[in-house]
Amino acid sequence: MSEDYDEAIYQKAITLYKKPFLQLIQEAAVVHKENWPEADIQRSALLSIKTGSCPEDCSYCPQSARYETDIKKHPLMEVNDIVEKAKAAKANGAERFCMGAAWRKPPRGEQFDRVLDAIREVKSLGMEACVTLGLLNEEQALKLKEAGLDYYNHNVDTSKDYYSKVITTRKFQDRVQTLRHVRNNDINVCCGGILGMGESSDDRMKLIAFLATMDPQPESVPINFLVKFDGTPLENTKDLDILHFVRTIAVARILLPKARIRLSAGRMDMSREAQILCLTAGANSIFSGEVLLTSPLPGYTFDNQLIDDMTKPLDKENLNVL
Repeated sequence: MSEDYDEAIYQKAITLYKKPFLQLIQEAAVVHKENWPEADIQRSALLSIKTGSCPEDCSYCPQSARYETDIKKHPLMEVNDIVEKAKAAKANGAERFCMGAAWRKPPRGEQFDRVLDAIREVKSLGMEACVTLGLLNEEQALKLKEAGLDYYNHNVDTSKDYYSKVITTRKFQDRVQTLRHVRNNDINVCCGGILGMGESSDDRMKLIAFLATMDPQPESVPINFLVKFDGTPLENTKDLDILHFVRTIAVARILLPKARIRLSAGRMDMSREAQILCLTAGANSIFSGEVLLTSPLPGYTFDNQLIDDMTKPLDKENLNVL
């Protein structure tokens, strides 16, 4: 797996990004229809199973031990408590259950074994299991595979060029090495980024080009809208124009036709109409529920209505609404 992007793919991404908005959305819709069934929007849930005290300095993250934020810390949850959350997510329509721990890398011993047990229990519920635990070595990736893990989430966050402006405690190459270990053990890759961290449109297209250059391409691509937490270095970052966010989703759909494009963090800062526009541009998955790790989400009632608005015909009652 290369640490760089294919130049031809990058140039195509830039060309697409600059197209008239309507033309870009229409092209993305064609690619989407060619590769995915209609009305296929997957619901996933993401639970923070260990919160806070992370030694990394990711500028966007309130879980870093380096910043003073209002995030409530808690140690690694017990397996029974994790399973109860998974059952509730499944009852509300979630097909994939993701578990995130604020570690630089998973600790050895009982805590890692506890995560492996949680994976087995989530799989026993008939759900896809996903974890994000930080940097992995080959041995850890193998154990995750043996436990039945379906997806490992490890976002590269932004372009290689912009990476050091956001994170200094690890390198872009460290991220890629973990992704190699995941692929070497036949675990599906969930890898995307965060938009609105002060990066340029060029950086956004380099991010998409990197993901599209991966061979094979990631099966799942979360695209996050920056959630600005008080106490983090990015708390006063200028808001990203939502149409640039939608453009990036459309380019991702065209260049990553088989991937689940995930509308992830930041939905509380988007209108219902903006979220529908993102789904129209090619996103076909949402993280559903009340919270995404430490970021608020609209909740299951809102999410169910959103998906109904996208996938179901109007009934007689709605036709009569003035």
